[in-house]
Amino acid sequence: MRGSVFHCDEENDYGYINGVDGKRYIFSRGDLTQDMNIARGMLVEFTPDDGTAHDIIAAGPAAPSLDGNLQQRGHTAENRSARSMGLWGYFLRALIDDYRNFTGRARRKEFWAFYLWFNVVLVALFGFGILLNLAISGFDDGPRTSIGYIPVLLFVLVAILPSIAVVVRRLHDIGLTGWLVLLCYTPALGAVAFLVFGLLPSQFRENRWGPMPAGVTV
Repeated sequence: MRGSVFHCDEENDYGYINGVDGKRYIFSRGDLTQDMNIARGMLVEFTPDDGTAHDIIAAGPAAPSLDGNLQQRGHTAENRSARSMGLWGYFLRALIDDYRNFTGRARRKEFWAFYLWFNVVLVALFGFGILLNLAISGFDDGPRTSIGYIPVLLFVLVAILPSIAVVVRRLHDIGLTGWLVLLCYTPALGAVAFLVFGLLPSQFRENRWGPMPAGVTV
């Protein structure tokens, strides 16, 4: 089958190819039949196999792209890795790469990893703010300034969009519309909805938002 490279992450050894059949296929460097440099937009030929691409060969040079800066970022509609990642890796990916990805899927591990580290960083920055306020005002007199809370405030502002996006992708992973994220921000049902969405298992098949995330076992 013919297709074009949608995303390639050499550091984590995975990428995606958009096939002419309208589907997206994941691959690793081991699926290349020759030593070649992969770039976004490159035309390739490959053998499709249940959402993965094998026996990849170059079929042409990379097509011109106006969004070359996205070459190292995969705002994809499916799993972003050919293997399971660590908790910190999931957090960074959701915060930096997938901060506006509202079309993909997120397994339970990715969902809880993001909110685990979100709260760890939040508590750490809040504690740092208290100490900074005390250092500025004097430990004997107690804090008389709030300047130390600026870092934690900035972190919360930066993390708002990624936190919503990861819930939307979690909803997609269980086969539900992302609009249900609104339930997580209602006073009465927010905590319950958040817990239920985080605990429901992934759909063990490809759905309208992409293939089943890597690392999910049936």
